[in-house]
Amino acid sequence: MQRTFTKLLPQDQAARDLAYWLGRPVAERIAAVEALWRDAHVPPDNPDAEPRLQRVCRVLVRRGR
Repeated sequence: MQRTFTKLLPQDQAARDLAYWLGRPVAERIAAVEALWRDAHVPPDNPDAEPRLQRVCRVLVRRGR
């Protein structure tokens, strides 16, 4: 068995990744993005929770007048 070693430069890998994903169907690309988004945004303490936008409430006090 002959072992080979290939060193990929970052730009080579980026070009190969781009070529791969451009060759995939649109539905598969969208599904992959959605899966990555879910992996990044699902709370680790409750994986069954529905991901939602964070709500922010601020009270502003105007000075003067």
